[in-house]
Amino acid sequence: LGPGGLTRKSAGFEVRDVHHTHYGRICPIETPEGQNIGLMTRLATYARVNSFGFIETPYRKVRNGRVTDQIEYLTADEEDKYTIAQANAPLNGDGSFAHNLVRCRRRGDFSLVSPSEIDYMDVSPKQMVGVSASLIPFLEHDDASRALMGSNMQRQAVPLLKAEPPLVGTGMERRVAIDSKAVVLAREAGEVVSVSADRIVIRPEQPADEAAQLLGIPDYHTYNLIKFKRSNSDSCINQRPVVKVGDKVKAGQLIADGQATRHGELALGANLLVAFMPWEGYNFEDDIVVRERLVKEDIFTSIHMVEFEVQVRRTRLGPEEITRDIPNVGEDMVKNLDERGIIRVGAEAKAGDILVGKVTPKGETELSPEEKLLRTIFGEKAGEVRDTSLRVPPGMEGVVVDTKLFSRKHRDEKTEKEDRDKIASLKNEAQKRIAEIKRARDKEAKQLLQGQRSGVLRNTEDGCIICNSGESLDGAVLERIDLDVVRPDDKWVEDKCNNSKIETLIKTSQMLIDHVEDELDQQIERLTRGEELPSGILQLAKVYVAQKRKLTVGDKMSGRHGNKGVVAKVVPEEDMPYLPDGTPVDIVLNPLGVPSRMNLGQILETHLGWAAKRLGIYVSTPVFDGASLEEIEQALAKAGLPKNGKTVLYDGKTGERFSEKVTVGYIYMMKLSHLVEDKIHARSIGPYSLVTQQPLG
Repeated sequence: LGPGGLTRKSAGFEVRDVHHTHYGRICPIETPEGQNIGLMTRLATYARVNSFGFIETPYRKVRNGRVTDQIEYLTADEEDKYTIAQANAPLNGDGSFAHNLVRCRRRGDFSLVSPSEIDYMDVSPKQMVGVSASLIPFLEHDDASRALMGSNMQRQAVPLLKAEPPLVGTGMERRVAIDSKAVVLAREAGEVVSVSADRIVIRPEQPADEAAQLLGIPDYHTYNLIKFKRSNSDSCINQRPVVKVGDKVKAGQLIADGQATRHGELALGANLLVAFMPWEGYNFEDDIVVRERLVKEDIFTSIHMVEFEVQVRRTRLGPEEITRDIPNVGEDMVKNLDERGIIRVGAEAKAGDILVGKVTPKGETELSPEEKLLRTIFGEKAGEVRDTSLRVPPGMEGVVVDTKLFSRKHRDEKTEKEDRDKIASLKNEAQKRIAEIKRARDKEAKQLLQGQRSGVLRNTEDGCIICNSGESLDGAVLERIDLDVVRPDDKWVEDKCNNSKIETLIKTSQMLIDHVEDELDQQIERLTRGEELPSGILQLAKVYVAQKRKLTVGDKMSGRHGNKGVVAKVVPEEDMPYLPDGTPVDIVLNPLGVPSRMNLGQILETHLGWAAKRLGIYVSTPVFDGASLEEIEQALAKAGLPKNGKTVLYDGKTGERFSEKVTVGYIYMMKLSHLVEDKIHARSIGPYSLVTQQPLG
């Protein structure tokens, strides 16, 4: 791809197709469905790129038919020379192969060979697939094209308000959450001393900073959390603390959850009680029938952040201006604007409301002689302006969560007051830190000086001698010594060891104070410097509006097996089919969506999910090494459920039982970022073409 490379048109099947050298290096599943299929690919789970730019994959070395723990990374051309066993080949306790013939691969061929001929063994069954595909339980039971959709659609899941991890996972959920940096982990072991919505402070067991250790200052670690920030896909990034004050934490332990995570595990959707049956024709053609509880209890509610931007330019007729003084606009329209003309944080914004008041100069009209005379007498009248304010677009409402005003050096009164407040707060924080350093320094120094014979100590400000050489340093003398200004002519005390310690202490504390002051200067300089805006733009105002979107008819939903659909009806709880114990199902899927798609993983997930829910456990079934049908049957039996995973259901409307037993269980469903609210469109009657009578524009 790129200049002189492939284009979508010139790339044929050979380039796009899966090749045996992709094994363990490039995911054979995760690729786009459209014209880029096979051209855009992802690295496999354990793959890495070496210094020459080739992709390597790890293998366990096999010596004389025994598998060792030695890991070697091989490139595709190196691998062609060796015979490689599968990761789930049965082994004895000593690392030898359990069977006389082992299924292996060499280049593109698969054959049965004796253990003595094997060179390497895969490190894991999920080695051949990418991260997204490794999150699909029972992947081995899904058709490849549906697995492709399943892995791609997980990346389209909207972070939910009440996310929950899947009952049936693959064991990769925690690793993905940590590596995505969505969650916050403790850097070192220690004790939580303070927790708020946006900050966690931990006192480490061992202070890492030598200077802090010397001064005996607790070297606190502060973790600032992200609160309600907008992502590039307009979803909401929010981190929540999961620790309490007094908790002891280890290095690498979870201290805060992020978006789409719960208890440090990836949580893209919710576990729902599903029934596979037709329901009054509403789930025809992949449509989905959902229970009203999902809407009422905000199970699939998500927060979306929309960014609005307005630019203030210099025009031919003069500069534009952000103001709340807008011509021909009533007081009720500007009641939520602050003195700058920007809507206040916390205001509810509805369609047509003004977010940022802006006026633009308009061309002077020809003046009548009377107006000319009046203008001459009363001086120059303010130029005519027109309203060019930023308004909320139609069909949208939300709450303003943040506003920003970027100015090119020119700063108004409110911005300057905000800056002054911020600078005062920064200075106050810095003074507290400096006072703490000085307090620790003075305490430590007095212990070292106590009872010692002093050198000549002098006040550097006025040159007065505080202590003469050989004078004993006791309580009264020590009180006179201000370590900010007192310095020795030659040495602090006669004892060489103590003298060296005091010098190190003074030097270290001064270094720490200088560091705090430098940091403060940088922060103040950053605040007072004007923003660098594109040429011609004087100011830039941004307003962030948060929307709460519940699940509604027309929203796209999906499981992890490519089983996607659109919500066709939200049904009251009393009308949904219910189990013999009276529990209504959460979601009704069409059984005809399974056989032709060949994604049986969803059925196995449903069965195992039912058993897991009943037993109160979470299950991990890694890809290509997951639960067998026998193990699922055992889990259902242990939970006291029917072995075939089917049960009698009753019609919520009539109370009569359905004629056949129905497959019921728990399935993990996600809400995708194809929301009907963003897609629905309407246009009013406008101009038509005279000939064809079709709308123009």
